[in-house]
Amino acid sequence: MLIDSHCHLEYEGLVEDQQSVLARARAAGIAGFLNISTRQREWDRVVATAARERDVWASIGIHPHEADQHADLGEGALLEAAAHPRVIAIGETGLDYYYDKSDRAVQQALFRTHIAVARETGLPIIIHTRDAEDDTASILKDEMGKGAFPALIHCFTASAEFGHKVLDLGLTISISGIVTFKNAKDLQEVVKVIPEDRLLVETDSPFLAPIPHRGRKCEPAFTADTARFVADLRGVTLEQLGETTTRNFFGLFTKAAYADSPA
Repeated sequence: MLIDSHCHLEYEGLVEDQQSVLARARAAGIAGFLNISTRQREWDRVVATAARERDVWASIGIHPHEADQHADLGEGALLEAAAHPRVIAIGETGLDYYYDKSDRAVQQALFRTHIAVARETGLPIIIHTRDAEDDTASILKDEMGKGAFPALIHCFTASAEFGHKVLDLGLTISISGIVTFKNAKDLQEVVKVIPEDRLLVETDSPFLAPIPHRGRKCEPAFTADTARFVADLRGVTLEQLGETTTRNFFGLFTKAAYADSPA
C-alpha cells in the first residue's frame, strides 16, 4: 500500500479524466491521495473531490507563485477553509526564488501566515522551496521558536545541509520522481539517509514523471515507480517502504484517519 502525498488532481492533464486517473492509481496499489491546492479559487474543487472520493484528502493554501495575487489573504480565510472535515493540511506554501513570480517579501509574509494557521489548527504545513534555502530555514527556525507546528518539505531537491536543518526542526521530507533522474545523484545520496520515520513519497502530478515515464504527463499511479526506486536506494523492499511511508503519512496527517465525513 502506498499513498501519493502530493498531487494536483484538479490540474489540466488530470482533471479531464480524473476518474480514470484514480482508477489506474488504485490498480497500481496507491491507496490514498492528498490533493493539493495552490490558489484560493481552487479550494472548492479540491475539497469537493475529497468529499466525493473516500481515499482522497485535501489541502488548502497559496503557492508562492500566487502570493502577489493573494497578498491580502488573512488567517481567517485559511482557518475557515481548514475547518472542513476533508481538509487535512495547509499549503502548499513557501518560497520560490527561482522563478520569482511574486515579490519575495510578499512570499515570506504569506508563508508566515500559513505557518500561524498550521500552528493554530495542528494541521501540517506543506512547504515548497526552490533556490530559497537560507530564507526558508531561517523562517522555519524563527517560527518554531514561537511554538511548534507540524511541517513537510514536499518534492525535496535541496542540499544535504538544508535537509539536516529541517530534520533537526522536526520536519518530514517527501520525495518525488526527480529522485529517479540521472542527474539527481546528490538527491539520491540524501534519500539514503533520511530517517525512516520522516520519509514520504509523492508524484507532484501532473508534473515530474519519474523514469520510466519521463516526458509523459505524470499520474498518481507513478508513485509506485518512485517508491520502488527509493526502496532500492535504501536497501529495503517495496512492501517495506510502502508500510513505512503509509505509517508516516497517517502519523503526520493525523486528521486523515477520521476525515471521512461527506461534504
